[in-house]
Amino acid sequence: MQIGICSFSFHRLLASGDRDVFGYIDLCKELGCTQLDPWSAHLTRPEDSPDVLKAGKNPSQSHQLLGEIDDAFVDRIAGHAKQVGLPFGTIAVDGAHIYEPSEETRREHRRRAYRWLDVAKRLGAKQVRIDAGGPPEMPADVFEIIRTGYEDLVTRGKKLGLEILIENHWGPSVVPDNLIMILQSVRGLGLLYDTRNFDAQKRAEGRRRLAPYARATHIKTKRWDAEGNETDEDIAGAVGILQKANYRGVWGIESVPEDGDEVGGARKTIELLKRLVK
Repeated sequence: MQIGICSFSFHRLLASGDRDVFGYIDLCKELGCTQLDPWSAHLTRPEDSPDVLKAGKNPSQSHQLLGEIDDAFVDRIAGHAKQVGLPFGTIAVDGAHIYEPSEETRREHRRRAYRWLDVAKRLGAKQVRIDAGGPPEMPADVFEIIRTGYEDLVTRGKKLGLEILIENHWGPSVVPDNLIMILQSVRGLGLLYDTRNFDAQKRAEGRRRLAPYARATHIKTKRWDAEGNETDEDIAGAVGILQKANYRGVWGIESVPEDGDEVGGARKTIELLKRLVK
C-alpha cells in the first residue's frame, strides 16, 4: 500500500516552528509513508510564521503571504529527502491558480506556476496540483480562461515529466458539473480527489461522479472516536467508491484534526486506511 501525507496536515506545527519541512520529511519516514507530498508553504521561507496559518485559510492569497522560492533551500530539501530515502510525489501549490479577473495578474500567476513546475522537476516530483481559481458559477468566459490555462500547463508539464492536477479545492472546482467539464475539456489533466471539499450539498454526488478521474487523493479527516474511526466523514464509503472506480494510485492523506494533534491525526488516518484498503 502506497501512502503519502500532504504536509498541510502539519501546517500548525510549521507555523509554530515546531516542525519545519525537514521535520516533515523525517516524520513521513517514521510513519511509514512511501512518498512525500509537500504543500508549497513548506517549500518556501515565510516572512512571518503566522502567515502560514493565514495562507492555509486563504489559498488564493498564498503568494502574498509566503516567501519566495529559493533554489538553494529547495536543493537542501531534496538532499534531505534523498538521505531519508523518500521520493517526492504530489506537490500542492497555492497562490498560482489560473483564473483572475485581471490579465496582468493572470500572467503573474502563470509565471509563478511555471516556477513551481521547475521546482517540482528539481525535486523529482511526479505531480503538481494547480488550482483553477474563479467564482463557483464559472461563466463561459471564465471557463475558457481556465481551460486554456490548464492546456498550457499540461503541455509544459509533459515536457518536464510532470502530471498536472486540478483539485476540488475552492471556487468552481467544488461543483461536480464544473469539475467534470474542466477535466473532460483538457486532455491529460488529472484530479487530486479530496474526499470532503465538494460543495456540501453535492458531496455525495461529487465523490461518486469524480472518483473515475482520481489520480491522487486527499483523504480528509477531522474527528476521531476511541476506536480510531473518523466521526465527521464516511471515510469507509469514500474509500469504497474509489476502489470501485479502480483507483490504483497513492493513498494521500490530508488530516486537519480539530483537537490540534496533527501528528496523532496523521497516524490515526494511516491506521484507518490500512484497515479499509483491501
